[in-house]
Amino acid sequence: MLTEERRKKIIEWLERDGVVKSQELIQWLDSSESTVRRDLHELEELGVLERVHGGAKRPQHLEQELGMVEKSSKNIQQKQLVAQYAAEQIAEGDVIYLDAGTTTSEMIPFLKNKTVTVVTNSVGLAARLVEAQIATIVLGGRIKLTTDAVIGSQALQQLTQYRFNKAFMGMNGVHLDSGYSTPDAEEAILKRAAIQQSEKAFVLVDHSKFNQTSFVSVAPLSAASILTDTCPLVIHDQITEQTTLKEVSV
Repeated sequence: MLTEERRKKIIEWLERDGVVKSQELIQWLDSSESTVRRDLHELEELGVLERVHGGAKRPQHLEQELGMVEKSSKNIQQKQLVAQYAAEQIAEGDVIYLDAGTTTSEMIPFLKNKTVTVVTNSVGLAARLVEAQIATIVLGGRIKLTTDAVIGSQALQQLTQYRFNKAFMGMNGVHLDSGYSTPDAEEAILKRAAIQQSEKAFVLVDHSKFNQTSFVSVAPLSAASILTDTCPLVIHDQITEQTTLKEVSV
């Protein structure tokens, strides 16, 4: 089994059970003790797990997520800068997906003079879009109260019926090795589907999200272009230290 496959399975088992034992991993992965030990060490370095005696556990901080009120007060100017640039990528007549999030929410004022149709999984964004007289479709399903995101199988089924010219996504973590990630498994499923249903996907993040890994993997970095204020990230073995807005395709 390839290294990437082994580590993906370890993360999946951690997501499911919260704890994994080294001896079980050796058996399940049909790998040596040294290989499993090395995998756990590397995943711990990425912040994906915490090693404990006899195995590893899911780190609590990966599941923690601030509510919308706390998020909206952080890095406001940077989010507005990213949002304005993101809106400039939209052409007249586009059908776009706006993911639930504070940075995607900042795009709405820049959409007022555009002829677009917006699909969103955010109750809060939908209300603001309607107020701005923008054609809007909101996904149906269960509402996650901390982020006002609509999640669940009903939302996913509806989402997969649509195709988008562009999708604009929020993320909690952007890491060269672990890709895009978020704390909630159900939100991750919707984010992944929205990216797959789009001709082009953009991830909107400020600099604080770089080199961070959250609990659930969404997609590799190559699945979307990154729109950000600065980019302290290793791209193709080069360090990019930007002080102006940057679009990064990996």
